[in-house]
Amino acid sequence: MNLVRLPFAIAAFALFAATADAASIEGDWLTPKGGAKVHIAPCGPKLCGTVVWLKTAFDKTGQPQKDANNPDPALRSRPVIGMQFLRGFEPAGSGHWNKGSIYDPGGGKTYDSKLGLKTDGTLKVEGCIAVFCVAQIWTPAR
Repeated sequence: MNLVRLPFAIAAFALFAATADAASIEGDWLTPKGGAKVHIAPCGPKLCGTVVWLKTAFDKTGQPQKDANNPDPALRSRPVIGMQFLRGFEPAGSGHWNKGSIYDPGGGKTYDSKLGLKTDGTLKVEGCIAVFCVAQIWTPAR
């Protein structure tokens, strides 16, 4: 590459990097009604999400909320706070991630999932069985 084209290549790369960064979903998100805060971050080459706060952090006995409905009895005593429940999301175009899964600690089930950053800055989180999906809208935690 000659030196005349180098500044244009650098500018194009910077524009691409800024666009990719603008579509990032890394950070903290509040689930509907502010029931939980989820931290989304890289886990290897993919994105994962971990519960970092719960509105109702303790059960009726004063103990931390546990993953009581997990189908694996060995995991039923693990706390929900600190649990990774979004896993394996891969980029799927501008502002979209798919091929992930979402675990519902309330029901103990795992669903195929996809994520989409909306133009208003919220995050559409979908849990799917076959082609049928149920969506939630998460807001950035500030």
